[in-house]
Amino acid sequence: MTAIPQGDARRADERLGDVRFLTVAEVASLMRVSKMTVYRLVHSNDLTAVRVGRSFRVPEHAVHAYLRGAFRESA
Repeated sequence: MTAIPQGDARRADERLGDVRFLTVAEVASLMRVSKMTVYRLVHSNDLTAVRVGRSFRVPEHAVHAYLRGAFRESA
């Protein structure tokens, strides 16, 4: 395991502090789909998520990136 220089670690922590994490229910509401659809997207790696215990948290920017990509594909 390599050590992260202290300055780089501090910047990474600051960026991580800016990330807003959403629950599966919040993502489903935002996308207007079912929670099962969100779980399928997470399990298929189409939507980035972090596992916290037995649940998932999705970075808000990942939802927006997914929707931008889906919009381009269908347009």
